[in-house]
Parts: sequence; C-alpha cells; structure tokens
Amino acid sequence: MTVKLQLALDFVDLHRAVLVAEKAVPAGVDWIEVGTPLIKSEGLDAVREIKKRFPGKTVVADMKIMDAGRTEVEAAAKAGAGIIDVLGAATDATIEECIQAGKNYGAKIVVDLIAVEDPVARAKQVEALGADFISVHVAIDEQMRGRDPFATLYAVSQAVKVPVGVAGGINSETAAQAVAHGASYVIVGGAITKAKDPEAATREIRKALDEGAVIPTTLFKRVGEAEIMHVLQMVSAANLSDALHRAGVLEGLRPLFRGIKMTGRVLTVRTYPGDWAKPVEAIDLAQPGDVIVIDAGGVGPAIWGELATHSALQKGVAGVVIDGAIRDSGDIVRLGFPAFSRLIMPNAGEPKGFGEIGVPIRLGGLRVETGDYILGDDDGVAVLPQRLAVEYANRAMDVLEKENRIREEIKEGRTLAEVTDLLRWEKKV
Repeated sequence: MTVKLQLALDFVDLHRAVLVAEKAVPAGVDWIEVGTPLIKSEGLDAVREIKKRFPGKTVVADMKIMDAGRTEVEAAAKAGAGIIDVLGAATDATIEECIQAGKNYGAKIVVDLIAVEDPVARAKQVEALGADFISVHVAIDEQMRGRDPFATLYAVSQAVKVPVGVAGGINSETAAQAVAHGASYVIVGGAITKAKDPEAATREIRKALDEGAVIPTTLFKRVGEAEIMHVLQMVSAANLSDALHRAGVLEGLRPLFRGIKMTGRVLTVRTYPGDWAKPVEAIDLAQPGDVIVIDAGGVGPAIWGELATHSALQKGVAGVVIDGAIRDSGDIVRLGFPAFSRLIMPNAGEPKGFGEIGVPIRLGGLRVETGDYILGDDDGVAVLPQRLAVEYANRAMDVLEKENRIREEIKEGRTLAEVTDLLRWEKKV
C-alpha cells in the first residue's frame, strides 16, 4: 500500500498557500489540505481555489467541525472538498451528522483526535459510527513542548481497521517512523510550507515514505531539554525575542564588538557598584559553557577587564553580561571573548566582597536566575527562563523557519508588505 502524503496549507493568506502548493504538489503530494487558519481567514473560497488549480487531487477541508455537522459538511463538499475534518471531541450526534452528510454529498469524513483524552477508546467509537478515516494529531502548541504523536499513532492504528493518519511535526527524518507506527497517510505542514525549496522538501519526504529512508534535516523538528543549546546556537536573539512575544530582552546591554554569538546557561552575580570580587569569584564556580551575568547597578566603575577575561577563558566560560561597566575593551576584543555591558570605562573599583553569587537578579528590566538560558549577538541579549526553555526554544526555531520561507518569496520579486499582505492584516479599530 502506498502511503498518502497530505500537504497541510496552514497559511492565513491564500496567495502564499497557492505559491507553495504549485511548487510542492507536482513533487509527490496526494492530498491537499486547506488548513484551518486558511479556511478561517479566506473562507471556503480557499477550497474552491485549490480545487480549481488542482482538479485531479483530493482536497481536504480541515474544518475542525464541532457543531452543525450537516451544514458545515455540505458547504465544504459543495466547495470541492473530498475529505472533511470533524473533531473527535465533538458529540456523537455531530460526528454522525457529518458522516451522513458526507454520504449525501460525496465526501469522506476524517475524525481528528486532537486533544482527545483517550484517543484509543475514541477511535474505536468513531469507527463504529462510520468514520472513513481517523487522524492522530499532536497540536502545534504541544509540539513546541516536545511531544510527538508516534506512541499514540501506534496504539490507535492497532485498535481500528479504518485508515489512520498522523499529523504533528512530521519531517524527512520522521516520515518513515510514522509509517512504521501504522500511518496510512502522513500529514506534513511546516517541513514543506516553511522550506526554502518546497519542491525539494516534498521530494525528500516522498522518498522517506516510499523507501523507509531517514533523511537528515536541521530544521522542522522540535527538541527536548537536551537539545536546547543546539537550537539556541542556530537562532538569533531577534528570533528568540519574537518567540517570547517580543520580550525577553536585556535592555541597554550592548555587545562589545560585532560578530558576537554567545549562548549558555546563566550563573548570576549581584555586586556593589565597582566591587569586582564576586564577579571574579564567580569564574571559579562557573561550569564550562556558562555565561556569567552580573548586576552591578548599571553604573561604574568597571568590575571586569582583561585579567578576568583570561581567567574566564581558562575555565571555559562562554561569555559575560554586565549591567555596569567593563574595561580593557581592546584586549577583550582581541581575545574574542563574548562580552556585553552597559558601559565602558578605564577605571576599576576595589574588591570589597559585597554581593552574592547564584541568586535571582534584576537587570535590563528582567528578572534573571541561575540556570536560565541566554543568547547574545550583534542585536543584544535575550534571556530564556529555564521553566519555559523547551517550548520557547522550539518557538524560536519556528520563527526562523517562517522567516526563511518569507525571505525566499521576497527574493522571487515581492516586497515584504506584499508577501505578508500587511495592509489587510493591520488591526482594525
């Protein structure tokens, strides 16, 4: 049996969805999904347009029906959808109405198990109701927290006889895994729709499905705690700030030189202005790869210089961030040590020993704790709280991937305002 490849067009702009579809569909897509965001923003005209452009392909309307099953199935089917999505969390009455309406209007019904508490039990129930397909679906927001669909997919595919599909961050590395866990159709969104080359991405995923191949990718995959640093090394401070809802920035702290890229776990220091004892003592306590983050009150004198930098390099410290002053800047630049500060000045204070190491501090408008993650580059410094690290590292990667796709569309001759349909999406008051 050939596993079907379903392309999920989860855009909010139809022109962008069509652009990707025209590149990807000829490369091996079987079913074209008009995603929920696209239906919500463009209406069922999106289904009509995709059907018109690809008349030989099955169009899936991801309606996520929760009520009024007959009305919504009828509308989607008349627009050209061959498969229509209803939520497994809907009532039996709604699902049965969808199934009956599907028979009347020549459409198949897929029941989506997203957010269902007991997916195996619900799969058996909707199969008995007459569902044509069942989808195991890990929501995007859950993917960002490191969850994958494969254990649930295997359990559901073993429990029912109807074809079972899967959605949840599938890429060229995991497509074959989806098939091995029982998928009859595989739903792929971002690994194609955010790719620089959607045609090439589709061909790779098609090959992975057909040959059981594992094709490595650096993008389009979500990580757990062990891989957070790898993600932070790939993304920018701007990507991370965007992911953190335009926040997470240590305001006023600037890189000592251009071309810095600093990532690491935070070791905090609070010190009295000009007192460099605790910052230097922190070097001895730091683990390789740590970044020392110092609250020196945002003023001088300097509490870090060339000799502290040499010491930090010996210990494998990844960088220093100082809400205060630094000196010996030319020497530190020559050493290539990542350093960020609010001020630069030649005079140092005295090592009196006031302050603490490893305590929560507040600098640049943010609370920072030991164990948080930190990313610095030419734009400045962004902090990722430890408790949010898995989710928002993944969200930062998602920002990077989306920007990669937008950049390619700009290179093809459109402006940023045109690609993003800026005037259309300005907030109305």
